[in-house]
Amino acid sequence: MASKLRSIWPPAAVIVALLVVWQLAVWVFGIEAWLLPGPDEIYRQAAAIWPRLWEHVQATIRLAALGFTAGVAVGIVLAALLHLIPGARAGAMPLLVLSQNVPTIVLYPLLMIWFGLGLMPKLLLIVLVCFFPVAVSMLGGLAQSDPRLMNYMQMIGASKWQIFRRLELPHAVPYLFTGLKIAATYSITGVIVAEWMGASKGVGYFIKLSSSSFMTARVFAGVLIIVVLSLAVFGIIALLERWFIRWRPRKEAGPHQ
Repeated sequence: MASKLRSIWPPAAVIVALLVVWQLAVWVFGIEAWLLPGPDEIYRQAAAIWPRLWEHVQATIRLAALGFTAGVAVGIVLAALLHLIPGARAGAMPLLVLSQNVPTIVLYPLLMIWFGLGLMPKLLLIVLVCFFPVAVSMLGGLAQSDPRLMNYMQMIGASKWQIFRRLELPHAVPYLFTGLKIAATYSITGVIVAEWMGASKGVGYFIKLSSSSFMTARVFAGVLIIVVLSLAVFGIIALLERWFIRWRPRKEAGPHQ
């Protein structure tokens, strides 16, 4: 517990110091709230409309959870197929990388044209930003299996599917969680973009509405919620990783160790 506290207090102290400096700067220089609100004004604005703001937060969480789940499923299945099908990885990887080079703000209007204004384009956008880190991380893990165990299973006549299920897939799980943590934070970003571009509810919609009305304090409140949600989903995946993965391969000691 003491070691955890020692690791937490430095960043917490820095955040508190920044908030204090921010608040003092607003007071000393008399900065108008519409230009740069202080932390106290942001808190007051968020507290005043919290019931309505919470509805937007819930909408964002639901959409992010749905898109993240679908994106993870697509990433895992795609990684497995690219690994098991000969030549598929070399042929498909350039297309996967290309899919991540198209900005989401450009892609979403096309998705709206093709799939309408409902849930589908938003869900597809989140899937597109989530599946890539999952697929790449899992592919890396599948390719890092122990060569001695691989040779042994091949010697005893194990099929490719048996090797995948009993050796490669379990070994790829730690790598998979690295992709899950990245995809979890990406899911929040994808939801915000989708809600900004076309929605009637959600934190992204709330920020867009507030910025168009020059309610800067509410914009900052929305940004803070995005940060909190991103940290929360990252922390949840990290906790699941610690619970699910109860072993870690030890690094081999060097000649001088």
